[in-house]
Amino acid sequence: MAQDDVVELRLPAEAAYVSVVRTATAGLAARLDFTVDEIEDLRIAVDEACAILLPDVAGGESLECLFRVGSDELEVTVSARTVGDHRPERGSFGWTVLEALAGSVESGRVDGRTYFTLCKRRGRGPGG
Repeated sequence: MAQDDVVELRLPAEAAYVSVVRTATAGLAARLDFTVDEIEDLRIAVDEACAILLPDVAGGESLECLFRVGSDELEVTVSARTVGDHRPERGSFGWTVLEALAGSVESGRVDGRTYFTLCKRRGRGPGG
């Protein structure tokens, strides 16, 4: 993506705040003229990534979200300092669901932080 806008959010790592992440995701995707179905798919994928992260977040840590807004693409990275690692393995049902909803999915663990990066392009159909 060239000349991306970047939006950052830092929230308490609690389920009650995930709705803020979903709303930000939907608002930014709508700004890119994603279809209603594309927006909903990405919202569900972001919600699922947060749901996977939250049980492993270390006490008192924040959930960090980074949105890269391209001309026809939205990339969302959610991350937190975690004490465990319950990410689904590539090829598993959970991973397949994330890919079907978001299109491109990356995940990893670096310096005690676990992250998911979801990237969806406008107009690519299911999972695209």
